[in-house]
Amino acid sequence: MSKRICTRIDRGKDAVDGAGVKLRRVLGLRTVREYDPFLMLDGFDSTDPNDYIKGFPWHPHRGIETVTYLVQGIIDHKDSLGNEGSIGALQCQWMTAGSGIIHQEMPKASDRMLGCQLWINLPAKDKMTSPAYKDIRQEDVPVITSDTAVVRVLAGTYNGRAGAFDAGSRRVNYLDIELQPNTEWRYDQTPNDHTLFLYLLEGTLLTHGLEQPETKGCALLMTSPDQKQNAQVVVQSGPEGARFLLISGKPLHEPISWGGPIVMNTKEELDLAFQQLDNGTFINGG
Repeated sequence: MSKRICTRIDRGKDAVDGAGVKLRRVLGLRTVREYDPFLMLDGFDSTDPNDYIKGFPWHPHRGIETVTYLVQGIIDHKDSLGNEGSIGALQCQWMTAGSGIIHQEMPKASDRMLGCQLWINLPAKDKMTSPAYKDIRQEDVPVITSDTAVVRVLAGTYNGRAGAFDAGSRRVNYLDIELQPNTEWRYDQTPNDHTLFLYLLEGTLLTHGLEQPETKGCALLMTSPDQKQNAQVVVQSGPEGARFLLISGKPLHEPISWGGPIVMNTKEELDLAFQQLDNGTFINGG
């Protein structure tokens, strides 16, 4: 069986967003073509509440899904649908902005804030779908364990087990994998023509295409060399083990018009969204 090869490493840049949250912008405007349908990935890992406590006050989204996953920490949230709650350790907020939603995310002080937020592009036919929200609790997530690995299935499927979230036609897989030290792990359940990347949260990881192990905070784009054969992801953890996310999805191959928290297909659609924000008709698509 052929193997997926790491063809791109994205370590990102330090950034400040929201009301003053320090984070690592791993994926963004410069990576949208290669990582289609994934638009942005912000990673956060801090033991200093001053880095994140100001949070993300009320702001809009349209045309995307945002997925916030915490390994450690707490984030309180509210939105214009009337949802309100908290994301804690090993919990996830999967929000479909669709035609328009306004929300806020306010982290609380904790010993460590470790996790990330992923933006997933919606296809043109779903850009103006009704907004929706899924609160994924720790107990909702299937956990598959072996002697060397623990795999949590947030979305998609793994070894026949359905995840906590059904991404429908977008066929997004979102796995959280913990590997014991010096362990090899194999995965071959994503179609070769789907985008697949790894985001390393902790430890070190070696895979095909790397000359040396990569450390936490990077995204590794894993490409299949042969579309006719099912290709495996094969990784090896280092002496301290590794924790990483495996995220995959079906590319859209659609034009993108991106302005801040709103991602549409054309400039006209983007301009309309901001006009509706200005005149108070943004919610429910105007």
